[in-house]
Amino acid sequence: MQKPSIPKGTRDFSPEEVRKRNYIVQKIQEAFQRYGFQPIETPSFERTETLMGKYGEEGDRLIFRILDAGDFLKEVPQEIFQEQNSQKMVSYISGKALRYDLTVPFARYVVQHQNEITFPFKRYQIQPVWRADRPQKGRYREFYQCDADVVGANGLWQEVEFVQLYDTVFSSLSLKGVTVKMNHRKILSGFAQMIEAPEKLVDFTVALDKLDKIGKEKVEEEMLQRGISAEAIAKIQPVFALKGSFQEKIIQLKELLSNSPIGLEGVADLEFIYQTVQELGLHTATLELDVTLARGLNYYTGTIFEVAPPKEVALGSIGGGGRYDELTEIFGLRGMSGIGISFGLDRIYLVMSQMDLFPQFLEGGLEILCVNFGNQEALEAFKLVQQLRAKGYKAELYPESTKLKKQLAYADSRQVKYVILIGEEELSQGKAVLKNMQTGVQETYPIGQVQEMISL
Repeated sequence: MQKPSIPKGTRDFSPEEVRKRNYIVQKIQEAFQRYGFQPIETPSFERTETLMGKYGEEGDRLIFRILDAGDFLKEVPQEIFQEQNSQKMVSYISGKALRYDLTVPFARYVVQHQNEITFPFKRYQIQPVWRADRPQKGRYREFYQCDADVVGANGLWQEVEFVQLYDTVFSSLSLKGVTVKMNHRKILSGFAQMIEAPEKLVDFTVALDKLDKIGKEKVEEEMLQRGISAEAIAKIQPVFALKGSFQEKIIQLKELLSNSPIGLEGVADLEFIYQTVQELGLHTATLELDVTLARGLNYYTGTIFEVAPPKEVALGSIGGGGRYDELTEIFGLRGMSGIGISFGLDRIYLVMSQMDLFPQFLEGGLEILCVNFGNQEALEAFKLVQQLRAKGYKAELYPESTKLKKQLAYADSRQVKYVILIGEEELSQGKAVLKNMQTGVQETYPIGQVQEMISL
């Protein structure tokens, strides 16, 4: 019989892992609520037309399609069926797809419920998403996103707030050395104007976004493959050479984009955000201007964010987002600004594990175990368990009468802090033994006083 397994790119989580993940989610959720965001949830799958065409050519290929129910092949025209071309056939047999991210479903939500929403609308959403990507460390086919978005708010103060939100969350997790990288879609448009190929903006940005992954030479090769001329690539060389602090890069960009009004608009936006954040201050995060940052997505129209983990951790981004003022327009709602960021729960978990940042004892584990010595003793112990639970303690009775050594081993494995023993002798005397599993000290008390002696 074949051993059961799970699909590649998915994972099971142990109780300890779930507690650690919940710890991260709790910190993120607390920050979201403190900043005034409201929770929503959307379905795990959407209509295919809702998702397709929103993530660029590469993103569309990573969308998981869902087969229609019933005899779906009946809908396929005979000539296409005989051709056996899956790309042509898919639109006939699949009308739904698993969500690729939480942003596009949110845009759909806003348009669909626009008459029920008070704008500006600040929402947060913590749910799983799916991508048919090649699994590797820190990259999964099923993973959670923790998103915060605002629609109906123009101006750059929301960008400033999102930088502060990133800083607040990572400070609360004691995660130091995080870098919030920033760029602007208008700066990228300015670069496309520099090379006199504005129609190649998407091709240019998709390739440029891979600079830190595949290097300058490979990026130039991809640009050539995407139809960007060698002359144009030569003109863009100063972009690869940008160095210095955030403010120093701003000065260089002003000169580089001096003939591009749209590019200078992007530079001005980033300068305002940077100077304002500097005035307000950050606890742990640092800001960096990264002109190669594009994130490869079609829907960004303004500021782009990406969060890099501390340099000692070899892992990809742990967050990202940006402004997408035209996203709701594709669903029929014009003139609605939007901006959002996301926290990568799974990668944050990996970073915190590698840096040993989780508290030693996390809320949620078993605190008190009552040993089972037989039915009469267990009944009295169960009454005590009920009282402890009513007081808010996490307590349980071992489910069967078995060797004491086995029950104490179970308590150790669950990291129980106290064990209560009510044996035949204790029962006859109306007493209980309270054992502190951390110190090994045990004392005998009247059963009614045991609760008072517990200190958690």
